[in-house]
Amino acid sequence: MENSQLCKLSIGGLNVQTTEAGLREHFAAYGTLTDCVVVLNPQTKRSRCFGFVTYSAVEEADAAMAASPHAVDGNSVELKRAVSREDSAKPGAHAKVKKLFVGGLKGDVGEGDLVQHFSQFGPVEKAEIIADKQSGKKRGFGFVYFQNHDAADKAAVVKFHPIQGHRVEVKKAVPKEDI
Repeated sequence: MENSQLCKLSIGGLNVQTTEAGLREHFAAYGTLTDCVVVLNPQTKRSRCFGFVTYSAVEEADAAMAASPHAVDGNSVELKRAVSREDSAKPGAHAKVKKLFVGGLKGDVGEGDLVQHFSQFGPVEKAEIIADKQSGKKRGFGFVYFQNHDAADKAAVVKFHPIQGHRVEVKKAVPKEDI
């Protein structure tokens, strides 16, 4: 499943002196960069100390993530999967979670189906489908727990997933108090 959003990484904590050339030089070690940006303040033209790199393939972005921690120009920087502009304002979009909400589950989808599907994004600890306490009837949603944040971020970038021939919706599971 090739999704261009999965190829884009956000880099936080950059040195104010870091240039696009310096950022490109560091991250080109992990693959072919199709884009590299250090975000500047439009008034002062100074770095806002974060940027983005986009790789030509998901595997290259995965390699950069796997090589963490990174230091660029003497600063320890934090890498995350970039969140699309339209999703960026949504509650929990930038939350660091290992748990995803999965909605729109049909009765024929089991926990094993969720584990099997979501394992393509990284190691899954467990999956659970929520059932009514009295009747035991499935309520149509569940959760997938990943072993690391990056796997959850990768899976959450793709809003709708095909599972057992059904289209299910995926969001980061953010505690209510964080929304």
